[in-house]
Amino acid sequence: MGLLENKFAIITGAASPRGLGRATAELFAEHGATVAILDLDEDQAKAVAAELNGGHIGLACDVTDKQSCEHAAAALRDKWGRIDILVNNAGITQPLKVMEIAPQNYDAVTDVSLRGTLYMSQAVIPTMRAQKSGSIVNLSSVSAQRGGGIFGGPHYSAAKAGVLGLTKAMARELAPDNVRSNAICPGFIATDITAGKLTDDMRAQVLAGIPMGRAGEASDVAGCALFLASDLSAYCTGTEVDVNGGALIH
Repeated sequence: MGLLENKFAIITGAASPRGLGRATAELFAEHGATVAILDLDEDQAKAVAAELNGGHIGLACDVTDKQSCEHAAAALRDKWGRIDILVNNAGITQPLKVMEIAPQNYDAVTDVSLRGTLYMSQAVIPTMRAQKSGSIVNLSSVSAQRGGGIFGGPHYSAAKAGVLGLTKAMARELAPDNVRSNAICPGFIATDITAGKLTDDMRAQVLAGIPMGRAGEASDVAGCALFLASDLSAYCTGTEVDVNGGALIH
């Protein structure tokens, strides 16, 4: 029996083929969850949902638009009767130096990661509170902890550090209603965002800093999301879980 039988899960930004959201959706479905794939690209979201087989849903949602988040959450609540899990995975990154960050760069990166995490959480919290259970899983990054990573500029580090603060504050506030909030901090993971952006030298340098000697896979992050979404982590809230192969041990 799966760890998420009879559970209903929303995953944002889950339509890109090699992304963390997609891998998480696949694993959740394998473990018995009914999954809603939310993405800017509705056709792609619907296609991924259909590939998962078994009543999964693809919806268009712009996480930076509060109304769009509320609309998606309401539609799913009406259809499912409950919402058990939210994975705030949608995010973008830009490899800029501090003096290169223009207002539009700041807005783009911070809005998706931080504002999007807040808006989507706000959209599901009333339902989770009413049913006295729920798990919110937020995607942060090792770059929030170590001050920059491999690709993300300082605005990405700032947005992902903001996600950590938001995760912990929500955990504290929502705990009395048995709604949990936890964050995952992936290190260097081979995904579409990172594909093709590394020179061989850069790659060798990155791997040299990882004690496990390999890049992470999307499935490594998905496994951690499964733990945090399921009752295995029933007493975990406000945590940040590192998935980085030992690249940052603190």
